[in-house]
Amino acid sequence: MDRRTVFYISDGTGITAVGLGRSLLSQFNLVQFDRITLPYIDTVAKADQVVSQVDAQVAIDAQLPLVLYTIADPQVRQRLQNCKGYQVDVFGALLPALAQELGQTPCNSAGTSRALDKEEMYRFREDAVKFTLENDDGGRQRDYDRADIILTGVSRTGKTPTSLYLALQFGIRAANYPLTADDLDETQLPKILQQYRHKLFGLTIDADLLAAIRQQRRPDTDYASLRQCHREVADAYAMFQLNRVTTLDVSQLSIEEVATRIIADAGLQRRFK
Repeated sequence: MDRRTVFYISDGTGITAVGLGRSLLSQFNLVQFDRITLPYIDTVAKADQVVSQVDAQVAIDAQLPLVLYTIADPQVRQRLQNCKGYQVDVFGALLPALAQELGQTPCNSAGTSRALDKEEMYRFREDAVKFTLENDDGGRQRDYDRADIILTGVSRTGKTPTSLYLALQFGIRAANYPLTADDLDETQLPKILQQYRHKLFGLTIDADLLAAIRQQRRPDTDYASLRQCHREVADAYAMFQLNRVTTLDVSQLSIEEVATRIIADAGLQRRFK
């Protein structure tokens, strides 16, 4: 398998560059990528340091490193063009066409956002994260009426990290409820969930994968046994089907993919722009 170094360079946190880069590079599964993220490259001096780092990598690697950057300042972008890597200039490729269509010159500012938007985003995010933490793993069930969504499933199906991702990235108040052995003895939903059926979203997983995950947490226990995992997954799925709970198999999905699929399938909306 080929190996390539890829630099994600941004004048902000780097989240956009990394997200875009991963989406693009996921289409090339015969190449192994060694990723280097360089955030807050917002001056010419910092860009010069990046150029030196990329050029040093060229001397090490057998092939040119990929250099993907989301930089608003044209002077910083121009300086990065001096590096010897294969460059993907996201803003440089898209901004001119957008400027022409919108009839407006780009402001070329790093991480531009109105202060009011940032304040609103922070408020929604803080509220959602607080709610999600308080309603993690079946906690504070009396707050379910305020939930935007309630994730449910057997233990170790990714309910908690998915809930937190929904809160942080979308401002969604996500509660989660773990199905226990007692819950799975019944075909009906647990009593606390029945009145919130319209908010439920079930997570399921391949039973063999679940057993491997549980083995890392509690090795050589009945909790992690293949027999127990197969029984729980089958019983939970049957419960979801009987009660018409929308279900998603998370076996081959990242947390980001699970969260965005939930957003789409449940018809939820991001609370901040």
